[in-house]
Amino acid sequence: MAEDTLSPAITQKLLAAVNPERLLQTATALVEVPSPTRSAGAAADRLAAILREDGFRVERPEADWPESPAVVTRLDSGRPGRTLQFDGHLDTVHLPFAPPRFEQGVLHGSGASDMKGGIAAFVEALRVLQETGTLSGGGVLLTAHDHHEGPWGDGRQLRALIDAGYTGDGVLLPEYLGDRLALAGRGAGIFEVTISREEPPVHEVLRPEGLPDVMGAGVELASRFARWQPELEQQRDPYSGHDSVFIGKFHAGEIYNQSPRECRLNGTRRWVTPGFGKQAEADFHRRLQNLARDTRTRVSADFHFMAEAFRIDPADPLVLALQSAHGAAAGGPLPLGGKPFVDDGNVFCNRAGIPALTHGPLAQGAHTVNETVTLDELVRVARVYALTAAAYC
Repeated sequence: MAEDTLSPAITQKLLAAVNPERLLQTATALVEVPSPTRSAGAAADRLAAILREDGFRVERPEADWPESPAVVTRLDSGRPGRTLQFDGHLDTVHLPFAPPRFEQGVLHGSGASDMKGGIAAFVEALRVLQETGTLSGGGVLLTAHDHHEGPWGDGRQLRALIDAGYTGDGVLLPEYLGDRLALAGRGAGIFEVTISREEPPVHEVLRPEGLPDVMGAGVELASRFARWQPELEQQRDPYSGHDSVFIGKFHAGEIYNQSPRECRLNGTRRWVTPGFGKQAEADFHRRLQNLARDTRTRVSADFHFMAEAFRIDPADPLVLALQSAHGAAAGGPLPLGGKPFVDDGNVFCNRAGIPALTHGPLAQGAHTVNETVTLDELVRVARVYALTAAAYC
């Protein structure tokens, strides 16, 4: 359907069809199954069983991770049109498991906000589209997978799904970003720099003259990065902000009066320009070579490429469909903005070449033991997802 032709009758039918009790039951059923990254197989099994109970045909492609095969299902109208993909990760960060509980309109538990609540909203949207028969063309593809959360996962299962053709014409992701419509996101790499010398650790008062100072070299690197930051901030995007370099961890030495042999720094390098990742990494290593020369130390680095930057056309049909859907479900369009974090949308935009919009419930506590999401928010996004599909497909 064209993105501006949702009739009031179809809109009201979809809004009314979302069943809060059923949605909560689905979210609770997913949250109650522990699924730390690389071990989400039982949660995937639970999702597959739920979909089959609702009459959907389910595929379980291994997608480069046979320990936890992915979950795939489709709703096809039988008529020409676009395919909208709902995609989410079932794995959670490696923290103590918190079982689900529902109190005063709020669902608590591991994965409630990131992102089993959002996946449950996808399932509910798929149900109401099937029950109401409101897809005038095209179809919906739902995919769910493991191997998302770092540092335990490396995204291999999603990449394998994309490479195997499990993609739509556009994709929605239910990360906990509900206050804006992100049309751009920065690329990012995680680095670990190791500065070392050949000479062993030594008491500070016994240091020979000219001994390379690895801790001093680490301080110098941090200082150089601080001076580099204003230059990086000249590279800007109206939605995603600016380039950056950040050090979040600095470690050296074993005791207070020892001149150490090694110093390690960990942080991130982020950029706003799509396709700039290789150049960003090469420039990073060049700066480290200069540091090694100037400080007479050995400097090595592990630069882990997380994802490339992306931009989405504000006039893309998926953007227009989601804005129309949000207006119908929540009373107005979302403000346009940038995505503050890297998620699987970066991968879809760059690897699959399709627009990827991140919009999920305004949930709390992601990556903590206190994840929460309100039922009202799950209902809101389920309605938005169903309406977006009806407008886009």
